[in-house]
Amino acid sequence: MMEYYITTKDNPFIPYENFTAWYKEDIRLGYYTSALLARISMVSDAMSDYEYNEETSRAIDVIIDLHNGGPYVKLIREVPDDLPLGVAL
Repeated sequence: MMEYYITTKDNPFIPYENFTAWYKEDIRLGYYTSALLARISMVSDAMSDYEYNEETSRAIDVIIDLHNGGPYVKLIREVPDDLPLGVAL
């Protein structure tokens, strides 16, 4: 299964490796990317992992398009299907 993440070109941390450090740096840089992603995405607890990931991917693409690329970058990683979302490998 694929997982999708958003970050910025100037954030040295990778959200799925060290979310806390990534988040603090994102806030320090003034992006508030998690809040932006939450406003754009239409995810719910009723979604399957696949649906959640696809909606997250769509929302990230929208953000990148709205900002003409700008500082945003989409990260993709493949994880085993039997792992729950967001588990560090």
